[in-house]
Amino acid sequence: MNIANNLDRAAIFFPDRPVVCENGQEISYQALKQQSCRVATGLIALGIKPGDLVGLCAPNSADWLTFYFGAIRAGAVAVTFSSSLSSDELELLSTHAKPRLIFTMDEKFQDFESFRQKAGIEKVVSPNGAISLNGIMELGTNDFRPVERSRNDTAAILYTGGTTGVPKGVMLTHENINVSSHNVAYSERSTQHDRALCCLPLNHVFGQIHIMNATIFSCGCLELLPSFDMELFLDRTASGRVTKLYGVPTIYTRLMNVTRLKEKLGNVSYCFSAAASMSAETVRQWKEQTNLTIYEGYGMTESASAVTYNHYFEHMIGSVGTGVPGVEIQTRDSKGNVLPLDCEGEICIRGRNIMEGYLNNPADTQRSFWDQEWFRSGDVGVIDDRGYLFIVDRLKDMIITGGENVYPREIEEVLFARPDVQDCAVVGLPDREWGERVSAFVTLNPDHNTTPEELKAYLKARLASFKVPKQFVIVEELPRNAAGKILKREIKRQFSGEKME
Repeated sequence: MNIANNLDRAAIFFPDRPVVCENGQEISYQALKQQSCRVATGLIALGIKPGDLVGLCAPNSADWLTFYFGAIRAGAVAVTFSSSLSSDELELLSTHAKPRLIFTMDEKFQDFESFRQKAGIEKVVSPNGAISLNGIMELGTNDFRPVERSRNDTAAILYTGGTTGVPKGVMLTHENINVSSHNVAYSERSTQHDRALCCLPLNHVFGQIHIMNATIFSCGCLELLPSFDMELFLDRTASGRVTKLYGVPTIYTRLMNVTRLKEKLGNVSYCFSAAASMSAETVRQWKEQTNLTIYEGYGMTESASAVTYNHYFEHMIGSVGTGVPGVEIQTRDSKGNVLPLDCEGEICIRGRNIMEGYLNNPADTQRSFWDQEWFRSGDVGVIDDRGYLFIVDRLKDMIITGGENVYPREIEEVLFARPDVQDCAVVGLPDREWGERVSAFVTLNPDHNTTPEELKAYLKARLASFKVPKQFVIVEELPRNAAGKILKREIKRQFSGEKME
């Protein structure tokens, strides 16, 4: 088994159809296959062997895909880093993974050179470096079958969570990625006629597995952007080429402020949101403006994306849907006991999509499983009698204030119902009297204004008193990672020393 076979299969069926469109330039399936063959044989000529780790640290591009599938075709393991990380963060992750070779951009070349020996990196590949992608391809040939690997062999390593302490490199096998690519393509009814707009980073599980690998599995085309840029984004959709829209909640909330949005979306017929929970109110408002449903699912890096999917057949706002084929979900209490339906508990998952483990981290790997096969997600959820999963919150985000348990997402959902609130994050900050004080950080929609007092009065009328934040802070923007997730730990770091007004 080798996930590069999905690219080859598409090249057999649709050799001349585009697999990627970048800046208006299309690359066919046959061309990408040949380029990946040249990369694979070029890497082998440089001494890369099956099982060796090879790093990628660059923005979204057709070259990123070429190198990724070339490395995996050669039997190597693709270790994908965010190109937005600082030099210190890249040093931490590189020293942990120790890839033999790094594919990067010129702006990061000196960063990797500075710690190359410490991290065991033999070669740094960059456009204007001593070794370039074109240089590797010149060493290779156009025809090379993917190296056969076991279904349990690692195909890619994606880093998740924070970039301090002990890094967590999620080892996803060829089977993990194949299963999830199939489940996404099946659930979304993807075909060779689809064009998927991707502005999410390919180092992240959403971009790499849910969008890129699943689109290639279904023989579709990727309309690729290096990052989210409103003008470029709407230019692509207005062209009429894009049929599938992928984003995170903040992208959808920003788009809803665009005039004549429905017209500018062109021929988009499918919308999906991931990386963070979408408020039910945002889904309703998007439907009113565009007559399109925002579909959601549930997944994480450790599950190679897809765990549940909210259906075409019966889309339930507020839920993340039911389990995808072959994946089981249940909720358990803190002792590992399986809970009945309609009971809040930690979401646990079993299936062929679940990671092999964390790279060089057996302790965290062991702690992440019940009975060695049920992965502990760290999320609190409820499964109803029809199998629909509802996310309550992250276990680690739960706030204990005055002895009461408060789930931030419940408060955030109520805040999102206000037309003046664009985005929000509720966190617990240290408090001498309460243990933690519930604190809300809010960004406002353009041309809207409100005060902390108005927000507090609004929540008091709708929530129990202990859930109403004791502190409201209106900010210009909320800190996010490259994948669009709000960094609540960064909010806590910035504001933990402040006293409540």
